[in-house]
Amino acid sequence: MKGMLHHVEIYTKDLQVTKDFWGWLLGKLGYKEFQSWEDGISYLLGDTYLVFVQVEERFLDVPYHRCRAGLNHLAFHGGSRAFVDEITKDLKAKGINILYEDKHPYAGGKDYYAVYFEDPDRMKVEITSN
Repeated sequence: MKGMLHHVEIYTKDLQVTKDFWGWLLGKLGYKEFQSWEDGISYLLGDTYLVFVQVEERFLDVPYHRCRAGLNHLAFHGGSRAFVDEITKDLKAKGINILYEDKHPYAGGKDYYAVYFEDPDRMKVEITSN
């Protein structure tokens, strides 16, 4: 257990939109809803969980951008190329923009099979078969 990631907490502009997006995506990845309260929700897989919290209104004036200092993206193991393809199809059906679509599914390199997209707050998310 020593050194394993315990949890990640992410503040979000619109908690309900975040719940809809991440609840669906994390459910596909095997996560279960763990905790829920008025201003937040968490999802658990094994011993690791992700927490999403509604940001206070006084902090909404500065938008998130993954190219600034701080978190760039979250990457998840998808387990197989078929799963990456399934998620890609589902994302497109939901109208979610696929990043680097001209290089998809090899945007990470010729031996790296993945899909890249953004969450509702424009944080990059990656699902890989590697």
